Amino acid sequence: MSGDIAVLGAGMHPWGKWGRSFVEYGTIAARAALTDAGLDWKQVQSVVGADTVRGGYPGHVAGATFAKALGWQGARVTSVYAACASGAQAIGAARAQILAGLADVVLVVGADAAPKGFFAPAGGERPDDPDWLRFRVLGATNPAYFGLYARRRMALHGDTVDDFAQVKVKNAAAGTLNPNARYRRTVSAEEVAASAVVADPLRLLDICATSDGAAALVLTSMDFARRHGTTDPVRIRAVSTVTPTFPRSVLDLPDIATDSAASVEPAPHSFRASIARAAYEEAGIGPEDVSLAEVYDLSTALELEWYEDLGLCGAGEGAKLLRDGTTALGGRIPVNPSGGLASFGEAVPAQAIAQVCELTWQLRGAAGDRQVSGARAGITANQGLFGHGSSVVAVR
Repeated sequence: MSGDIAVLGAGMHPWGKWGRSFVEYGTIAARAALTDAGLDWKQVQSVVGADTVRGGYPGHVAGATFAKALGWQGARVTSVYAACASGAQAIGAARAQILAGLADVVLVVGADAAPKGFFAPAGGERPDDPDWLRFRVLGATNPAYFGLYARRRMALHGDTVDDFAQVKVKNAAAGTLNPNARYRRTVSAEEVAASAVVADPLRLLDICATSDGAAALVLTSMDFARRHGTTDPVRIRAVSTVTPTFPRSVLDLPDIATDSAASVEPAPHSFRASIARAAYEEAGIGPEDVSLAEVYDLSTALELEWYEDLGLCGAGEGAKLLRDGTTALGGRIPVNPSGGLASFGEAVPAQAIAQVCELTWQLRGAAGDRQVSGARAGITANQGLFGHGSSVVAVR
């Protein structure tokens, strides 16, 4: 398809709490991606960096920061900030440059050195910042609204705390097979149940950690890939970065109001479902064509929601899909074969890029013991605060 671009290289810095600069993590991931692509840094014509509040300003703007760390060589730079969707927007910006003929080789990098504990909004009085408002007005930390989502699923669909725990069990098992994961041990449902309550009904092991880490991709035009000798690369076929539509009948914090009008009918699909639908439509495929998915499991309950939003099952059927083993390694449609955030934790600007790294390795057949058999197409999904969609479709 004319909209395809090639993934020539994928690289990561392992997730953890390393106590070093995000610049170091991103530079290591970038060099790993360049090595994987078989390209020299001087061949990169553009760098797109994914920012965070912590690694965005003052003094650091990711695109230029990584270009400088790798050694100034004249490449154009772009920096993007879209909260958890920053990595997908970075990929989208790179793809646009390639398809527009502005660059043949683009390096995309995201890295973070995260604080301990849950993420808090930027400091100061910020009444125009919905993230600041939900802390100030509602006292709602991220785990608080993860818990609200979980309670909603329990009320609407009959999900149980054991269903949520089994998501952690599944993802922890996959994470043991991933050398880049922070947590690499199996976890039992009993251990999840015995961990501290954070935001009822969610326990500590139901909620992802905050982590240091980095991921990078080398993206090129299809013509460049062929000239480079790569005749059948993994290809990015769609990037969805859509926003919500009003009115919204179910609010996603940090939003605590909606601009709905009485004369406007609610959209037929939720915001998260619209993210995936846009990706499928652009890629010309449907859920039935997908071999695997990488989704943003901020909490165990949220992963079940993504099953439904991606169209892998009907509304309320996510827990059944999990119980049947459909989404586990060896199942019909493995979800988070990387181990997901349950095994990695959040390194905000890196995670959407890391998801595409996993698709790349899976579609190449290079994922080792966690390999999804016969993988031909994969989709990612996450959601950034402030209405940022994030979904990427990759095919082989």
